[in-house]
Amino acid sequence: MLVLGIDTSCDDTGVGLVRGGRVLANKVASQTLLHQRFGGVVPELASREHTQVIDGLLEQALAEAGVRLRDVELVAATRGPGLIGALLVGYTYAKGLALALGKPFAAVHHLEGHLYAALADHPEALPPFLALIASGGHSHLFRVAAWGRYELLGATMDDAAGEAFDKVARLLGLGYPGGPEIEKLAAQGDPQAVPFGMPLQGQGPGQYAFSFSGLKTAALRAVEKGLNKADIAAGFQRVAVEHLASVVLRAAHDTGLQTLLVTGGVAQNRALRGRLEQAGLRLFFPPRGMATDNGAMIALAAWRRWSGQGDPLSLPAAAYLPLA
Repeated sequence: MLVLGIDTSCDDTGVGLVRGGRVLANKVASQTLLHQRFGGVVPELASREHTQVIDGLLEQALAEAGVRLRDVELVAATRGPGLIGALLVGYTYAKGLALALGKPFAAVHHLEGHLYAALADHPEALPPFLALIASGGHSHLFRVAAWGRYELLGATMDDAAGEAFDKVARLLGLGYPGGPEIEKLAAQGDPQAVPFGMPLQGQGPGQYAFSFSGLKTAALRAVEKGLNKADIAAGFQRVAVEHLASVVLRAAHDTGLQTLLVTGGVAQNRALRGRLEQAGLRLFFPPRGMATDNGAMIALAAWRRWSGQGDPLSLPAAAYLPLA
């Protein structure tokens, strides 16, 4: 089955083509330069940009895969969660394609797409396992009993990990997105020079919860004091990474699951990868280019979940859509 996947959940336009679990094309149009001067995503600008680039991106994906639009057998798109205006661009575009082609339509959960992204490189990644999704919009820890059966163990109480990286980068006068900028500056600093406290030490409503708002505030206070920016970046990254890792390792100990799938933009952080590798877990990461939002992950999820019947075109998009 040749599956077309479309994702416009936030600020990246993603169009991917998958056949039999193999990624034939994965084209992503980034809006980084568009939003950079604002230090974050402007929803209306994101929606407008999606409408301007999605046609061309589809043409590029078809050309790269060496297929024609009429060859597509299933059209899939992100239903939610995400910015509703941005979501609607790709979601309604995919519905229109499915209707025009006379092909079934699949509505895909964005977070499930992130989980399936790892299968592009690791088809051997079979449940049960733990899954950490850490990005600009999400910090979720799931127990995956089987594909399609997810138990939410914990999530952020306030800000997502990637959002915290973005905001601290802005405080330090760095570019957007903040994750790579923080990582680069942190390599020049002393991670112990600024005394950042570890979040949720014995507090919070759940033992697997995350919190990053306090870290942002601590970074702001350090900037106001005029402390070395490289030291601030290094200290912030050290504690953010240790916070994510400590929650995951506690869950691994409690559940007995020693396999972990890590996805989302923060999964590309080398300090986080190194910390988890030290823990001795069996780790799975998406291939480069598929950890962040993309269309191929949506196509992979639709292909794996295909049961022979598509979703109704009347099914609405949803800005808030729990996976479990």
